[in-house]
Amino acid sequence: MLKPDYPIRTERLLLRPLDASTDVDAVHAYQSREEVCRYIPYSPRSKEEVAERLASGPLRSTLEEAGQALGLAVVVHETNELIGDLMLAWISAEHRTGELGYVINPDYQGHGYATEAVRALFPLAFDQLGLHRVIARIDARNDASARVLRRLGLRQEAHLLENEWFRGEWTDEIDFAILAAEWRAGQASA
Repeated sequence: MLKPDYPIRTERLLLRPLDASTDVDAVHAYQSREEVCRYIPYSPRSKEEVAERLASGPLRSTLEEAGQALGLAVVVHETNELIGDLMLAWISAEHRTGELGYVINPDYQGHGYATEAVRALFPLAFDQLGLHRVIARIDARNDASARVLRRLGLRQEAHLLENEWFRGEWTDEIDFAILAAEWRAGQASA
């Protein structure tokens, strides 16, 4: 079980559960953009779709069993602006595996926010939830996301050729992973 103590603080950010009553406009500001949705599983969303997803979607603030996913807002501490969101999914209890995902509003990209926010997921995944392995799967054309994952110490494990029919074309997927022991070793040397 994972029940984080919110907000989770990093140097510049606060991570907290997404809020259906206050976050719709900020989330819509980036989830409605074609360039944001280019490499992720959903198409640009209307304000109504964002509101419905936040109110009744699958993302949660706690994880009680495998198959559930944590959804967190990424907020700049200094300005209180919501600039993106994170997902940590508990994939398998037996194999102690999780998956992470993230999106940052393009207006805030290039400042290290994705790296800083995702880094805060590892103590949740490895120390609190007790996962052995965390993966991330990205579209092979998403070079910026690959750089974030490599900066965080994830290794590329696979390049799957034309494995998904995505928006009218075959696309490649790159799979990254990090083990709890690797993450801990990186923490010890930092």
